[in-house]
Amino acid sequence: MILFRSVPGEAPFLWESGGAQPAGRWHRAGEGPAHYLADTPDGAWAEFLRHEEITDPAELGNVRRTMWAVALSDDLAPRSPRLGRRTVTGEVGSYAACQAEAARLRAAGAQAIVAPSAALREGEARGWRVEDGIQPGPPRDGRVIVLFGPRPDLVAWRAAVGARPDDALLTKVRHFRRR
Repeated sequence: MILFRSVPGEAPFLWESGGAQPAGRWHRAGEGPAHYLADTPDGAWAEFLRHEEITDPAELGNVRRTMWAVALSDDLAPRSPRLGRRTVTGEVGSYAACQAEAARLRAAGAQAIVAPSAALREGEARGWRVEDGIQPGPPRDGRVIVLFGPRPDLVAWRAAVGARPDDALLTKVRHFRRR
């Protein structure tokens, strides 16, 4: 299985320790490292855009990130959280419920979880196909896989350096509501 992660500049594609990692949807501060990977490049970009609250194409002009393609073993078997879609894709206020569910799954032995992408709208992980030129692929929902703990066993490739997402991706992102 190949997954994707966008990082700033020359940063590693994974956290080596959880000490400096801020809390996220699926882990509290101090519970890392937790590695958030998307099943499509658009999903990885959407996670970045949502987190940084980038909504205007003009803001993309200065974005320069490295996109990594990360190989995972097919026998990983991530667990799915027992939470509703509105919670797993919700605003920052839903993080506490997600963090508690992730802690429950880790306590039960889970090394990874899989959940719907909170950042990519439903059906927008569609990709592309070629038929009379390039055409949108069929609708598909994006997923995020979160790996817990150090993962020196993983191998990745730089898919792009100094890259930025396409302006059109902004319409596919489930942005945080502006206050």
